[in-house]
Amino acid sequence: MRIGLVVDSACDLPAGYFEQHRITLLPVTVHIGEATLTDHRNEQATLQFLESHLASGGADAETSPFTVQQIQDLFLQKLVIDYDYVFCLTTTRTRSPIFDNATQASFAILNEYRPIRAAAGHDTPFALRVIDTQNVFAGQGVTAVEAVRLIEAGEGAPKIRARLENLALHTHAYMIAPDLHYLRARTRKRGDRSVSLLSATLGSALDIKPILHCNRGQTGPVAKIKGMDAAAQRLFAFAGDRIRNGLMTPTLCLSYGGALEEMRALPGYDDLRVTCASYNIELFETVMGLTGMVNVGKGALVVGFAAEAHAFA
Repeated sequence: MRIGLVVDSACDLPAGYFEQHRITLLPVTVHIGEATLTDHRNEQATLQFLESHLASGGADAETSPFTVQQIQDLFLQKLVIDYDYVFCLTTTRTRSPIFDNATQASFAILNEYRPIRAAAGHDTPFALRVIDTQNVFAGQGVTAVEAVRLIEAGEGAPKIRARLENLALHTHAYMIAPDLHYLRARTRKRGDRSVSLLSATLGSALDIKPILHCNRGQTGPVAKIKGMDAAAQRLFAFAGDRIRNGLMTPTLCLSYGGALEEMRALPGYDDLRVTCASYNIELFETVMGLTGMVNVGKGALVVGFAAEAHAFA
């Protein structure tokens, strides 16, 4: 059986990984003033757009995910021919309409694929499954890497589906948001009042960096640390502790809202790399997708992994 994988462009993994494993993207388009860029996970284009537009107008940006019709067209024009079964992994539905759009599109796809496959010489059924990863950014990347591993190991679709749906419950993303005023402006634009003006003002004045945790679609603060260097060192050390305690997959994902050289210069990064190598954990590093940077701000740092329930310490 030919099994394919689709993710949206908020999934933070290196562009080369998508190409190597033939992962199809559902791109998100970002509009800042008169400037527009569709996020195809091109790191250089993302960094150029970041420097040119994000600092001045990112808080007022608009994002346009693939519509129901665009998803339907992508499947019917290509994927129902190239594959027999497709897994579509989306960013958490609590933060994006992509899951709902893909689910709605799936009904029409499954009703209309037969003559298209027949014309291409395929007389077998086509199936697809839309899975809410219940996570964001580097956290979403963890689930995608596991899907690739299972597909390339030759596992059947029912086993892959069960594994991914269970893994979504145990995937964690931890993020340092460097600019509370920017984060407040973006959350308010999305109708979220979780970051108050007072907390943003006090946090910025005192150089406080919150560490946010996303799991099962819910996001909230787990720590507040003074200074970006101290916050990064704390987060990297915590990730190392989770590795030593045992992860559910041999994968750690990092994404950063800027050039990776900046992330690699943060305190604690080198120790985390050594820990990953010592415990045979594959480390993925990428510039954060444009969609993520627009929503959380330049310089954000995210760590993603899968593990049993735990407390941030």
